[in-house]
Amino acid sequence: MIRLTWFFRPYIARAAALASIFMIYGFARLPEISTSERQAIASRFSFTRLPLPEVKGAPHKLSRRVHPSLERVSGWVSVVGAAVALNDLDGNGLPDDVCYVDPRTDQLIVAPAPGTGERYTAFDLRPPAALYDSDTMAPMGCLPGDFNEDGLTDILVYYWGRTPIVFLRKRDAESGVGMRLSSAVYEPYELMPGGQRWYTNCATQADLDGDGHLDLIFGNFFSDNARILDSNADSKAPGDEYLQYSMSRADNGGGAKILRWTAPATGQDPLPQYQEVKGVLGDKATKAWTLAVGAADLDGDLLPELYFANDFAPDCLFHNLSTPGHLEFELLEGRKRFTTPNSKVLGRDSFKGMGVDFGDVNGDGLPDMYVSNIAADYALEESHFLWVSTGHPELMNKKIAPYEDLSEELGVSRSGWGWDCRLADFDNDGVLEALQACGFLKGTINRWPELHEVAMGNDLLLHHPGSWPRLHEGDDISGHDHDPFFVRASNGRYYDLAADIGLGDAQNSRGIAIADVNGDGRMDFAVANQWLPSYLFINNSLPTGAFVGLHLLLPVGETPVGKTPVGKIMTSQLTERPGHPGPGMRGRPAIGASATLILPDGRRLVSQVDGGSGHSGKRSPDLHFGLGSRQDGARFPVEISWRDSRGDVHHQTITIGLGWHTVLLGD
Repeated sequence: MIRLTWFFRPYIARAAALASIFMIYGFARLPEISTSERQAIASRFSFTRLPLPEVKGAPHKLSRRVHPSLERVSGWVSVVGAAVALNDLDGNGLPDDVCYVDPRTDQLIVAPAPGTGERYTAFDLRPPAALYDSDTMAPMGCLPGDFNEDGLTDILVYYWGRTPIVFLRKRDAESGVGMRLSSAVYEPYELMPGGQRWYTNCATQADLDGDGHLDLIFGNFFSDNARILDSNADSKAPGDEYLQYSMSRADNGGGAKILRWTAPATGQDPLPQYQEVKGVLGDKATKAWTLAVGAADLDGDLLPELYFANDFAPDCLFHNLSTPGHLEFELLEGRKRFTTPNSKVLGRDSFKGMGVDFGDVNGDGLPDMYVSNIAADYALEESHFLWVSTGHPELMNKKIAPYEDLSEELGVSRSGWGWDCRLADFDNDGVLEALQACGFLKGTINRWPELHEVAMGNDLLLHHPGSWPRLHEGDDISGHDHDPFFVRASNGRYYDLAADIGLGDAQNSRGIAIADVNGDGRMDFAVANQWLPSYLFINNSLPTGAFVGLHLLLPVGETPVGKTPVGKIMTSQLTERPGHPGPGMRGRPAIGASATLILPDGRRLVSQVDGGSGHSGKRSPDLHFGLGSRQDGARFPVEISWRDSRGDVHHQTITIGLGWHTVLLGD
């Protein structure tokens, strides 16, 4: 017996090792759903893909010319710039206009969304030569908004190589309304004159101090005043043209910037006055390599918190403690438990933040946060985040971020090299779907092995381009990812059904914009692709349930000053009518307002008017609620909270039926 045991000992050891491997493999495998359930879920979704309009211009290119010191990694430097926004630019009451950046030509194109009619001819919105040098600058995104509060939608464009420019829409002198859209109806104004060079990759608008007017928040990548796109610069005298100091703690980027609204537009100065506010966010945010910014009220006081998704460093969540005319923020950090890895604690992660969006995933009436990082199979598999509220927003007063990451448990932790991420209900079943823009450098030569060597090397070498592999046109790093379309199954987990519904092809995407472009109650989306055509996806899904949609607007005109104390809490009358905005019901989007729709079974659906959160995609400011069933003839109470143009806080409950509604909020 002893001899037999000795003889079989190697085989027993091997069997035990194999058993361990299979056991670990079993734990590592993602849960699956049955083929029948997968097919049943996929049958609820259908989209038609339409290319975004193009404008004849310069020949297409596949990379950018860069500073000579960065030529070795020109492919790396050239991986951003595709952006898209959906909004109502022409004032017809529908978010059926698209503004997008095509990096192949560095054009910022404004056009009717495909399939919505030829209301005007697509055009390139380009600054005059005095403000824009195509050899050293490139557009990175557009942010629609009513910046001078006149009821017409303007366009803020942000760039690499200069500060943002606001294109104010002109008003017809005789009729008092906006003219037919073309490049001629927009007047460009420098937001920050002075010749600074910013490298902005994200922007949003929100009333940070509660004074009733929208402030501007920007996230920047390279440090200010570098000459990243100046290929004619002196290669022997590099300035600030360096890469990050670390893969996880880099503090040499352009970071976050805040411009506070200080005075309204006047006849002599049609652009409102803004002041850059420094020193309120700290070095972790202002020196980061920021790729996404989000603003949402997380604790119910109508002051938006700020989330900065940072590349090469921890993300930052700030609790808003501001008062009118004075900005104050407190950096929050999540709680670490015994089994929680450091990078799963909000504010301690070492991942590569590139997108953020808000939505109530767990149904507790509080916004949760969906964040994209890099999670590429057999490459850099970090993790995306789904920061789910613990239901205790009061912990923010103790500098605690009341969120835990449930991305792995809910099935959205892994996909690819992520950028924009979005939460929206595409089949009106009352449950949010999750979308991601994925991909990085598209080519034929896999450079992941060399990139791994860089990532494992000494941080002191990272900012030298010579320590990196050559990354040029033709090299590939996660360049063939597809954009996941996550749908929640009966077991509570999300599953990527992109391939099942015809969305599984590789796009190499950056930005995602969401809106109901044709007003049919089904949310559509647009995707901006890097060095490839960009597309609008029209939603043809057979809805699971009915919907309620809200256009929440503030009145426009002279802003009364000094009539009531700023910040006073009031109950005010408002005006509501079914349908979309039109004559007699126009205003400016009530960015930051919140609405809670109460279903007959007591469930509460919540949403906030968004001002541009994310990476390079901008959703429309309309609110959409899928109801989960037909609800024929039903009417629903909706609790609305907002700040008016003086900063006064209002709360009002209305009862409305199905479909779209326009609500002009009291002032």
